[in-house]
Amino acid sequence: MSAHKRRSGGSKAKREIRQNKAKKAVVHPGLETGNYKPLSEHAIKKIHHTALDVLENIGISDPIPEILNHTLDKGCILGDDNRLKFPRSLVEDLLDIAPKEHLMYAINPKYDYMVSGNKTYLSTSGEPISIFEYASQSFRPTTLVDIYDAARLCDQLEHIHQYGQPFAITEYSQDKFTHDINAAYAALAGTQKGIGLAVDNVEHIDPLINLFDTFLGGEGEYIKRPFAEIGGCPIVSPLRFGKDNAEVMVKMAEMGLYIGVCTAPQAGTTAPASLAGILVQSFAETLACLCVVNLIKPGSYCDFEMWPFISDLRTGAFTGGSGEQALIMAATAQMCNYYGLVSSVACGMTDSKTMDAQAGYEKAITTTAAMLAGGNIVSSYAGAVGSIMGWSFEGAIIDNDMSGNIQRLVKGIEVNDETLSYDVINEVVYGDGHYLKHPQTINLMESEFLYPDLANRQTTQEWEESGKQTIYDVAHLRLKQMMKDYYPDYIDKKTDEKIRSEFPICLDKKRMKPNPIWK
Repeated sequence: MSAHKRRSGGSKAKREIRQNKAKKAVVHPGLETGNYKPLSEHAIKKIHHTALDVLENIGISDPIPEILNHTLDKGCILGDDNRLKFPRSLVEDLLDIAPKEHLMYAINPKYDYMVSGNKTYLSTSGEPISIFEYASQSFRPTTLVDIYDAARLCDQLEHIHQYGQPFAITEYSQDKFTHDINAAYAALAGTQKGIGLAVDNVEHIDPLINLFDTFLGGEGEYIKRPFAEIGGCPIVSPLRFGKDNAEVMVKMAEMGLYIGVCTAPQAGTTAPASLAGILVQSFAETLACLCVVNLIKPGSYCDFEMWPFISDLRTGAFTGGSGEQALIMAATAQMCNYYGLVSSVACGMTDSKTMDAQAGYEKAITTTAAMLAGGNIVSSYAGAVGSIMGWSFEGAIIDNDMSGNIQRLVKGIEVNDETLSYDVINEVVYGDGHYLKHPQTINLMESEFLYPDLANRQTTQEWEESGKQTIYDVAHLRLKQMMKDYYPDYIDKKTDEKIRSEFPICLDKKRMKPNPIWK
């Protein structure tokens, strides 16, 4: 009886708040983080100096001609072994001039964010090639419609601040130009947030910029507000330039556009098995990219996407949800913060094949560690399952709910004379002995506490009577509600016709309006 009354009182108070005052967000983009520090300052310096030894003495092999043209007359050395060496003093100078903050543009300016210091923002990301379906509990290849649906889902997820392309479009895997153009178009049609695209063909850059200019209404408009990060992996571990992505990196730097330079060595396979060793190699590889970009155009910005990954040494396979993965990504964020670099860290991966308890704890531990350590752009792999081979729409909604709670964790506790609540304690103790109806409680209900959108807080009896649904079941129902009528009109009819006349857009207009699949 007493518990029931408490629930009723809380609901009434919550209604009063919504009626009488504007809601103050409990969490928000750009929360200050960085309190978790797995490395000592001495360890950071040891890793740093060893990474500089690697760049100066071992270097990066297979430098493409475009990189040599920009680096050899500015201090880099090409050895007889065809490895590009970066002298220690040069690297340190370039570290000093690398930007320490960045205005992350979005399609809609209301989603613009200034990334600096220990401010944290969440983004989707990924390389999956299949969709894990709730009904069949099996995987199928991704399609173009899927990427459009993912964009408009991301547009509705309040704890995801940037849309990074979450998976590849397998039906166009043999036609990379059509793939890249349609991935960009689907993002423009589905979301107003900033977008990230994985592009590994330098010849696609100009057409993509032309597409963005057409969308914005004129030549040169995109350069004024570059809302898309075009990135890739310019380094093939261990310590070798990858031709295609290196060409993209150079092109973007020459144009003065920001780029994500991702390095992704795996401990025990493409990097040392020791966690300190993989941090050395990954730091060296990412520093090499930062150096190239800033030798091309001093002061140029690039996301420092130092992404060391873990292998299961029993098989050599990638594993994304381990404690070691959480640890090295947190260490990465800490190192980037130490040098003032704007970081991008990966997390939220799971080796589970479905949205079960394993997925929950693996995603939570890696995302929590990355955010507590102060990663700037936290690529949370929302929705990814199966060692990032698959993607779940329901999983993305669950991960959004999780991310909100992790943001609440990293926000911390505000301590001041008012929150210490001495007067409130005194009033209640000498009053009715209950805090629920106290004005402070009512005022703080929606500014101090974040209520889960999916997580179940029913009584056991209520849960049984309502059908014993898991969070996965609830997410499936919520997905249908979110997707059945949400077809934003972000590209006006005239502009869309122009885009379709000039680019190979394959997304059927019939699939861009209410569809029986979501009923």
